Amino acid sequence: MENKYIHKAVYTSVNLCRFLLAIVFLFSGFVKANDPMGTVYKVQDYFEVWGLSGWNSGFVPYLIAWIMAIVEFTMGSYLLFGIRRRLAAVSCLLFMLFMTPLTLWLAVANPISDCGCFGDAVQLSNWGTFWKNVVLLLASIVVYVRNRDVFKMVTDKMDWLVAMYSTVFIFLFTYFTLSHLPVFDFRPYHVGADIKAGMEIPEGEKLPVYETIFTYEKDGVRKDFTIDNFPNDSTWKFVESQTVLKQKGYEPPIKDFSIISNEDGFDITEEVLNSEYAFLLVSPWLENADDSSMDLINEIYDYSLDHGYTFYCVTSSSDEAISRWQDYTGAEYPFATMDEITLKTIIRSNPGLVLLKNGVVIRKWSNFSFPNEYQLTGPLEELSIGRLDENTIWEKVYEMMAWFFGPLIFFILVDLLWLNIHRKRKKFVPGSKQTSTDKKN
Repeated sequence: MENKYIHKAVYTSVNLCRFLLAIVFLFSGFVKANDPMGTVYKVQDYFEVWGLSGWNSGFVPYLIAWIMAIVEFTMGSYLLFGIRRRLAAVSCLLFMLFMTPLTLWLAVANPISDCGCFGDAVQLSNWGTFWKNVVLLLASIVVYVRNRDVFKMVTDKMDWLVAMYSTVFIFLFTYFTLSHLPVFDFRPYHVGADIKAGMEIPEGEKLPVYETIFTYEKDGVRKDFTIDNFPNDSTWKFVESQTVLKQKGYEPPIKDFSIISNEDGFDITEEVLNSEYAFLLVSPWLENADDSSMDLINEIYDYSLDHGYTFYCVTSSSDEAISRWQDYTGAEYPFATMDEITLKTIIRSNPGLVLLKNGVVIRKWSNFSFPNEYQLTGPLEELSIGRLDENTIWEKVYEMMAWFFGPLIFFILVDLLWLNIHRKRKKFVPGSKQTSTDKKN
């Protein structure tokens, strides 16, 4: 009796660990597939820290981002349905044996503020990420040791179908979001966000206090100074300076949205945010921008002129890069400058198009989905694209669940139907065992 209870406890513990790992890996893989460009930027941050910045301009960050999304989601799917139990257990353990020491290094050295494991959906501190991985490592050890206790949620004959479909689904979803835009936008510039409100500090909130540290060197010795104890001795040579957070306070979700006109150097942020409608063509780097839609961009600019809407191409590129873009594309629209990181945060496309209405993000388009002449048939206030998309986040969740589970259930039913038909045909084939037995009876 005691052994029975122990076995039941072990069985329950193994499957609890299995579902914990499945949920985490499914969520992590889906988040990466939802925003592959965000993962690309994070991989590039790692390369910078490791001295591998030469890889940032190639396909390697994109390949890593794609592989991570597919591997994590597929492992989570295997664990959820209890298929390929040995492969899933081994893969999960190896993955956690790699990630746990990596996140320990991140927590100790702190070269990057956020590991990026859950993208912008859930942001953990480096120490929080490490302890999360410790728990997952222990769970993966339990599942690896007792993987035979993982019960299956589908029959053996359904293994191949669920395994194949899970991989194909996340592959296609990653391709879709990479070509277009994230389905779920967790950044402060999501559709529906009021940029002006996001920049405000509520009354009564304390502001964060920062301090600038100046590093000077003298006789081979380096020393840090602040404004209060700045060295009066001119023999000290300046090395570097850094600004550190001295006291935490309220930080608005949007704090770096500042647009500077290239024409006269004036700050045009208020002009853009107070415009009834404003098109922002966003390109962090024009030198790397996709120019396949340049004719369509020029048409959208002409449309803006015809209806009196604000239009700017906002970039962090140099004046030389802007001139080359103008010469190559024939661009006549005005240019403005913004911080590179802010531009990458606003939209995951280079270039991408954002439509603001009185400072509120109304629409976003990737380079592959810019509005055309058949959509821009009149003033924006009369068009659906000139109004806020009313789809809620829960509607999108239900839609994604339908896309994943709907076809999967359909294929499973078709497979079961085919197996049933195959059995019936085999039963009535002359000379089969079943037919011979029937004759004897």
